[in-house]
Amino acid sequence: QVQLVESGGGLVQAGGSLRLSCAASGRTFSGYSLGWFRQAPGKEREFVAGISRSGDYTDYADSVKGRFTISRDNAKNTMYLQMNSLKPEDTAVYVCAAAWSVVPATRAGDYDFWGQGTQVTVSS
Repeated sequence: QVQLVESGGGLVQAGGSLRLSCAASGRTFSGYSLGWFRQAPGKEREFVAGISRSGDYTDYADSVKGRFTISRDNAKNTMYLQMNSLKPEDTAVYVCAAAWSVVPATRAGDYDFWGQGTQVTVSS
């Protein structure tokens, strides 16, 4: 089992940047593939980015490719999401998730553990 806690959300103007962190407890962090999801008001939860156990494979939603970068530091038990060129449509609660698998999935139902979420608001 792994516990996940997100941080780094906040209010930013369009075109700005934020860096989200997902800190994990547990001694088997490196055994999980990880992902970021987001949910905006009135919309379903959607996949944003995923990263493999070792960090050498990443996957992104088309809507964030070229703007967001996912990474992880297994020595620090932490995953990151660097968000650049933010748009108002990026406004959502961002949640990190973990799955006991080698590579990340894009479906929320494939993940085993979830954080509480952190709010990201992008103003125009």
